[in-house]
Amino acid sequence: MKKDMCTSTLIELRNEAEKCLRENILPFWLNNMLDAEREGWYGQMTGEGRLVKEAPRGAILYARLLWTFSAAYRVLSGGGQSAPLEYLEAARMTKDYILAHFVDESYGGTYWSVTCDGLPLDTKKQFYAQGFMAYGFSEYARATGDTEALQVALQQSEMIERHAWDGEHGGYIEACTREWLPIGDMRLSEKDANWPKSQNTHLHIMEAYTNMLRASALIPHSSLIIHHSSLINHHPSLLRIIHRLIDLFTDRILNPATHHLDLFFNMDWSRMSTTESYGHDIECSWLLHEAALVLADARILNKVEPIVREVAKASEKGLQPDGSMIYEGEPDGSHFDQERHWWVQAEAVVGFLNLYQHFGDEAALDKAVRCWEYIKTHLIDHEHGEWYWSIRADDTVNLDDDHAGFWKCPYHNGRMCLEIIERINKMLKNR
Repeated sequence: MKKDMCTSTLIELRNEAEKCLRENILPFWLNNMLDAEREGWYGQMTGEGRLVKEAPRGAILYARLLWTFSAAYRVLSGGGQSAPLEYLEAARMTKDYILAHFVDESYGGTYWSVTCDGLPLDTKKQFYAQGFMAYGFSEYARATGDTEALQVALQQSEMIERHAWDGEHGGYIEACTREWLPIGDMRLSEKDANWPKSQNTHLHIMEAYTNMLRASALIPHSSLIIHHSSLINHHPSLLRIIHRLIDLFTDRILNPATHHLDLFFNMDWSRMSTTESYGHDIECSWLLHEAALVLADARILNKVEPIVREVAKASEKGLQPDGSMIYEGEPDGSHFDQERHWWVQAEAVVGFLNLYQHFGDEAALDKAVRCWEYIKTHLIDHEHGEWYWSIRADDTVNLDDDHAGFWKCPYHNGRMCLEIIERINKMLKNR
């Protein structure tokens, strides 16, 4: 692909992503999911468009909404255009709601869910959720310079380091009771296996800590907190923790025989799943690279970058002739989940764009564009806003799963749009 053709492709991709974010994704949430009476977000809209006002409200939904509207305000304010103040107002409202209703004042950390009236419902401490809270609050700090928000993120990380870290084998466990005691059921959802460690939780703790490090660089004096404070009791240096997380991915979670990321593990890191999750593979490829890039350590980058490309290549086992990526499969070919989930397509676009941006892989740019074309044609709900949960193997729209809810929020697709905007602006500036 010639340079001028690549430039034209990038500009078109960026413009379409920004339009999708501004006109499809974020307006859906602002126009349909805001609960003005309770000053929060409703917990669910079904796939058929029925708003469930009394639905419980999940920590993941709220943490991701905090991240999304904070990031949208930050990125679009810095792109030469204006970001609507309603993005900032939505982020501030979400922050305040979390502090008022999700934070456990007695034991620390945040609840897994609250009722529609904001009362504690499921009070377990899922470390996946603690990580996302740190991610959301650190992004709010990046967007606004709010040092108190960064302090909340640090407090979340302190809970993770104090209660989740396995001092014997390394890595983080999945969950505890409200009081930080052992819990029998550690699963994120009914679809997950009940094992004490997962790739998914480690991935998003790494993502959160990486963002905390970036936030510290933007806020005067906060780098002193991040680099030298003993707030994180057992491991005071966040830099060192991110190094350690990267090593866990490259040395434990990565399956050296397949270059896929295994999903579930026992305490001693024995592998408890053979399933290949193509969406997690491609998502991990760019988040792992992002962590190494933010550390700016040449030794780490030299170790990570070949693995980034290997994992992204392994994920291509899920790519389909129409440009989409299926959900998962077994390595022996005995089973493939052929659904095209919204989040998998979003991560595929970012992961392949990352390969083009940093390694000049023009074939990867083509894969990103083709997946985006699939999203535009099949997954975006052009009538009501937002994206469908998935397209089934028979190419019908999945209306059984939520249009918005506990797991369905503007994080993956909103983040895809924001990553496209930031990355392509940077590439065009450097040409």
